[in-house]
Amino acid sequence: MRYLPIILLLALGIAACSDAVSKPEALPIMGNHDIDPATGDTTFHHIRPFAFVDQDSQIVNNATFEGKAYVADFFFTSCPTICPRVKQQMLRIYDRYQDDDRLLLLSHTIDVKHDTVGRLKEYAEGLGVSSDKWHFVTGDKDEIYGIAEDYLSIAREDPDAPGGFDHSGWVILVDQKGRIRSFANGTIPEKMDELMEDIDWLLNNEFE
Repeated sequence: MRYLPIILLLALGIAACSDAVSKPEALPIMGNHDIDPATGDTTFHHIRPFAFVDQDSQIVNNATFEGKAYVADFFFTSCPTICPRVKQQMLRIYDRYQDDDRLLLLSHTIDVKHDTVGRLKEYAEGLGVSSDKWHFVTGDKDEIYGIAEDYLSIAREDPDAPGGFDHSGWVILVDQKGRIRSFANGTIPEKMDELMEDIDWLLNNEFE
């Protein structure tokens, strides 16, 4: 995975500095950037164009999030390890920003064979969340696994992993221009507290 070294470096840097350095005045734009040698202009990393299907059988694509920030993760409904803990932390974000239409949530299943639209619907209803706020999506397996790299995350089949899939517990904050601005380990409540501080900063400083 070409982004795995970036993830490890970022994680190590956060772990080493979180107690010693105050939060930045501005959130960084994460990922690989391209600089035009002729003009010096920078093209920042963006989430690629995508189109998936959510729990209401509605198409969810880049236009769904136009002008909005969103929080994304990767999971599967039968996950026996980290997914339940991550979803409990995602619920905290849902509850806190439920009435703020500047922020949405997006969860990609990585088990497209078993996580049908109907199963995702049942899962969302079990969490008690609204489909216009939190989209649970499925689609082509290769497209989902590929876009996980755009999110600097991991999603792949692994028969040796619990449940048959290897995936990270990252929760990723994407701004209204499709750029990654922050992420957190979704299994650690304190890290999610920090992510919500970053969400507050983004909504208060980069939205008109």
